[in-house]
Amino acid sequence: MPRRVTIGDVAKIAGVHPGTVSRAMNAKTESQVNADTVVRVRMAAKQLGYLPNSIARGLRTSSTMTIGVIIPDLTNPIFPPIVRGIDSYLGPRGYSSVVVNTDSSDVAERSLFESLMQRQVDGFIVATGHSGHSLMREAYDSGVRAVMVNRDSGGVPYPAVVGDDAHGIWASVEHLAGLGHRALTHLEGPSSFSTSRVRAEAFVAACAEMNLEATVIGCAEYSVDEGQRAMDAILETQRTPPTAIVAGNDLLALGVYHSLRAHGLTCPDDVSVVGFNDMPFARDFQPAMTTVRSPYTELGAESARLLLKQIEESVSIAMRVMLPVELIIRDSTGPAR
Repeated sequence: MPRRVTIGDVAKIAGVHPGTVSRAMNAKTESQVNADTVVRVRMAAKQLGYLPNSIARGLRTSSTMTIGVIIPDLTNPIFPPIVRGIDSYLGPRGYSSVVVNTDSSDVAERSLFESLMQRQVDGFIVATGHSGHSLMREAYDSGVRAVMVNRDSGGVPYPAVVGDDAHGIWASVEHLAGLGHRALTHLEGPSSFSTSRVRAEAFVAACAEMNLEATVIGCAEYSVDEGQRAMDAILETQRTPPTAIVAGNDLLALGVYHSLRAHGLTCPDDVSVVGFNDMPFARDFQPAMTTVRSPYTELGAESARLLLKQIEESVSIAMRVMLPVELIIRDSTGPAR
């Protein structure tokens, strides 16, 4: 069995002290080393096939170099890019993530959280925030390091990284008003989620500002089935349906598509539809979906940055980082009928 390449081997080839190799190979400390030396050390490491020993580093720092990432539904297309953003920040800094999926179950979330605690992860990035989130309140009171991503945690003072959802909804309503729509309906996601509340409140405020008729209909979950159920109810009970739907996310909007087709209506000729998230393939729907694009990869990377800052500085500041969103106009919106 070939001998494992050590940090001393790299130091000898690069002509530096082993401590310099350690700093040059760590993204968190490379700035302490001359840039030319960093290049020389990394070239030597590559030549020898040297890999930093993260286990040994963890033992020296009482750290496992792992982060627990709690996701509510991995089948929802917004979460894989968030995880990718998290890993893009953690990887170069010697950390890895352990991703768990709760299927939006509080019982499963608590069990998985406890399992990750037993693995002694250094902190958590949590995407399951909702009002009355007792687990996160308990975690905060116990001194567990965590950052919320995409959603906050209903008053628990953890840092949160979110998109500017209110601006996205406002831009959607303004776009529809410009097309002559006067009666709009918003399909709101689960009321316990901060994303749902922010989007619904922004919708009502924007419609009031632009003197538009506004209706908000609650949906139990962010799903295609819920979107279709809500739109079916609208078409079957309202004598004058709205000319435009602003959905809480793209899955709800896709459900609206299904309902319109089932009732012999077309989008956007009969009803214009706006989604939210710009999920993969939204441009390939028929018609291509007008939707709000959120920077999910960047949300993940920023949440990882804030968590490592907590870990390294042992300080947690209740802050809300808001990243910009963009309205992407496609074929699902048109002039009011």
